[in-house]
Amino acid sequence: MTTAKRDTYTPETLLSVAVRVFNERGYDGTSMEHLSKAAGISKSSIYHHVSGKEELLRRAVSRALDGLFAILDEPDAGRGRAVERVEYVTRRTVEVLIAELPYVTLLLRVRGNTGTERWAMERRREFDHKVADLLKAAAEEGDLRADVDIRLATRLLFGMINSLVEWYRPHPDAAAEREQLAETVAHLAFDGLRTAR
Repeated sequence: MTTAKRDTYTPETLLSVAVRVFNERGYDGTSMEHLSKAAGISKSSIYHHVSGKEELLRRAVSRALDGLFAILDEPDAGRGRAVERVEYVTRRTVEVLIAELPYVTLLLRVRGNTGTERWAMERRREFDHKVADLLKAAAEEGDLRADVDIRLATRLLFGMINSLVEWYRPHPDAAAEREQLAETVAHLAFDGLRTAR
């Protein structure tokens, strides 16, 4: 291994490699040895950038969570009727999932075996509750069908969105594809949930 290769590694590129390996092997099934081999650097070089495997996990799931929570702070997520806000949040959630696919995939696969995983699961539940509250508000405003259980609708909506990590693979024209996929998910969900106009 050359010094030049070692010098090209940054915390960001190391994180990218770690996320790939975590997604391939599972977090619990990944050792520092696996990470060093995948990165082509020594374990001591990894420790130069991070304190260990769990720090890499926290950085990765934080990136996914930060992207999701940022949606809730966008202007269109806070104005208009609740149904318009939740449709906007749904579209943006799909877009963030696609843009941060490896990171969101990892977030959705954590199981609570470490402190970082439990923290990530709690933050993910917090995001889910905020979206569920928007769906509930839309129902209370009379914009969603009264015959649909909102808790069930929330689970199905997240199930549809989160399933993207299992089958979606980006194409060269990812921007147009991302927008089309986000629009399709929103139409499928809300054409069935909205009250007749």
